[in-house]
Amino acid sequence: MSLEKIMQKIVLKYYQLNINTIAFFSDKKAAKKAFNLFCTPYINNKTIAKPTFFYKAEQIAIEMYGKKMVGWKWKSEKENAKNVLILHGFNSCSFKFEAYIKELVKEGFTVLAFDAIAHGQSEGKQITVLQYKAMICYINEKFGNIYAMIAHSFGGLAAALAMEELTNVEKLVLIAPAAETSTAINNFFKQLHLTEKIRTDFNKLLINFANKPIDYFSIGRALLNVEANVLWIQDTDDLICPYTDAQKVQQLQLPKLKFILTKGLGHNRIYREKSTVNTAIDFLSIP
Repeated sequence: MSLEKIMQKIVLKYYQLNINTIAFFSDKKAAKKAFNLFCTPYINNKTIAKPTFFYKAEQIAIEMYGKKMVGWKWKSEKENAKNVLILHGFNSCSFKFEAYIKELVKEGFTVLAFDAIAHGQSEGKQITVLQYKAMICYINEKFGNIYAMIAHSFGGLAAALAMEELTNVEKLVLIAPAAETSTAINNFFKQLHLTEKIRTDFNKLLINFANKPIDYFSIGRALLNVEANVLWIQDTDDLICPYTDAQKVQQLQLPKLKFILTKGLGHNRIYREKSTVNTAIDFLSIP
């Protein structure tokens, strides 16, 4: 077992004990602690070396929620080039998507990539999907209409929610997206062995915070309101964003949604796979 895995287990044990101890006195306070933890990335990507291709970009920034969010722009020399936005997942960052950016630039797209709040080079300690969604909408407004988005995991949920409002976006590539927030919460509570009483208060806290029911945070629900062409790339062995959630969306048989399934790549290897990169670029490049 790697040192990183050992450290993750130690951290999980600490929070499991901490939250359940708080629950002994107050389930509501334990739920608040759990919610804060649910919104907090546990991997710090600030020390990742800047990839070579990022030195060719214009570094840009936006400010939201009192935090600076760092981004990069690769401007195409092609006249009337279309804008593509790259969206990373939870605990990730833009630096991990260099392969996509290289190919998109080669195809003549202008590419934008931003580290979400509390991720990568951006400021902050916590993030919600509503904040990520708001960032996407703001980028669309500030830097010109986005033609397409490529999104992994948590970024996929944020992108789908944003696309209910961004009617100018024509194409979306979802790679192992976080299809159902209820699934993410289930996994979180299972990992920490938290009680149903805490879950009840956690759900109430989330609903009050977002002013939305939990089933609002669903890619399947959002795509019912999206007219764009969507490509969903999913691994059947994904343990983080399971294929069973993707199957529910497949059953909707949405006319502009195409599924491509892989096996044995899991949740993170799938977006790093060369074939996935090529498939995504081909989808965006076809008129």
